[in-house]
Amino acid sequence: MMDNESFENLKKRLAEKMAGEITLSGKPGECLKKWRLNFEVSQTEISNCLQVSPSVISDYESGRRKSPGTLMVSKIVESLIAIDVNRGGQKIHAYESMLTADTSKPSLYSTYEYSIPIQFSKLVSLLDANILYQGMERPLYGFSVVDSKRSILEMSSYEFQRLYGWSTDRAMIFTKVSTGKSPMVAIRVTNLKPGTIVLHGLTKDEVDPMAIKMAEVDRIPLLSTTKDLDELIVELRKYGKYSIKV
Repeated sequence: MMDNESFENLKKRLAEKMAGEITLSGKPGECLKKWRLNFEVSQTEISNCLQVSPSVISDYESGRRKSPGTLMVSKIVESLIAIDVNRGGQKIHAYESMLTADTSKPSLYSTYEYSIPIQFSKLVSLLDANILYQGMERPLYGFSVVDSKRSILEMSSYEFQRLYGWSTDRAMIFTKVSTGKSPMVAIRVTNLKPGTIVLHGLTKDEVDPMAIKMAEVDRIPLLSTTKDLDELIVELRKYGKYSIKV
């Protein structure tokens, strides 16, 4: 159980991370929206906390209004955290593992966060991917490239959650897969679900039909690609003009 001092320190570190990313982003409105969606907070809830019109938040996120200054960014971040505290602090606690994440593990090749989300169709194009199941498409705010065998055999469930970086709205790219079934089982038994799953190294015909069925049950878009791994990472990083490496 986390004591009050530790929880306050966690909130402070998270607030600094959020405010810094928004302020330094090339498109702070998009970044602000990403964090609001991460916390599952509506524009109305934030506006009520700040005692402003919901249109103010909408205008910031869309870029119609001049980028918020550091003071407004701090107030918005504080509102997001305060709302989560009132809900029990689940989102804040979820980010604890991410703030202490060790991405040097051999099971993790690369993880990146985007300030500007990548759309599903663009991801498919960059990866030269086959769509096995389209599912519920949503903007993706990052990607993780994971050694499938090592992550399943060596990582605890706590460590596995770290692969999600700062947002579950990301492409989880599993390498060294034989049929695609094992990664889907690993995802099925966790509470966190990625925005898209990519099976690397398999053609469409080599994917186990059961893997596709599990994707359908969880309504997670599923792709496969045989594109060279290094080239794949370069392409995804190239897209991330505003991306930030964890």
